[in-house]
Amino acid sequence: MRLRLLRRRLTISAPHMAVRSAMPWPFRWAIFAIVLGFCAAIGLWAFEFGKDIAGLDGGAKEDLQRVRSELVALRTELADVQAQRDRAQSVANTADTLLTTEKTSQERLLAQVKQLEEDNHKLRDDLGFFEKLIPTARGEGVAIRGLQAELPTNSQLKWQVLVIQANKNAQEFNGRLEISLTGVLSGKPWATVLPGGPQAIKIRQYGRIEGEFAVPPQVVVKGLTAKVLEGEALRATQTIKL
Repeated sequence: MRLRLLRRRLTISAPHMAVRSAMPWPFRWAIFAIVLGFCAAIGLWAFEFGKDIAGLDGGAKEDLQRVRSELVALRTELADVQAQRDRAQSVANTADTLLTTEKTSQERLLAQVKQLEEDNHKLRDDLGFFEKLIPTARGEGVAIRGLQAELPTNSQLKWQVLVIQANKNAQEFNGRLEISLTGVLSGKPWATVLPGGPQAIKIRQYGRIEGEFAVPPQVVVKGLTAKVLEGEALRATQTIKL
């Protein structure tokens, strides 16, 4: 019964009914959005006002200022570190340059010392060699004043000979120089002359002739003989033992 009465009141069959104009839904949503935005603006204003009252915003500004100061200090320190690194790199490059220069100078000095030693040895040889240029008698014609030989290695023999004319105004001598060697090969006597035979020489006061000879394997050189020939005539000879 009650359900029927309620239905009569809520439907068009009710005893009293009022007719009202309905607002469109878009306008309703717009009004709702405006009200909601207004409430949000009031809430944001209240929040900002509360922060100002509590002093929270001032602390954030101080922290920001402190962070900026620390950033500036860090940048300055970084610039100092980079400058120190550049100076250290420059010093290291200078040290490397000095070491390279010193090494080059040392190598040059060693080369000069070696060259001086070689020149000194050569000068001593020349001094001993040219001391033999002093004539011992007059009118003896062509003579062999110096005959030297050495074996730096077992397979290479170096020799040199000095041929002079003791006469002061001697004419040019045209002749030949013959070098022969003697030794032992496998327990038996061995002898040979330089390849190519006697070599031509021309001297007026003195002539220095030198050369090398490849010693055959298993040969032990015992002596060396130098002969000066003019045509078929023997003008001078000298023999040394090794």
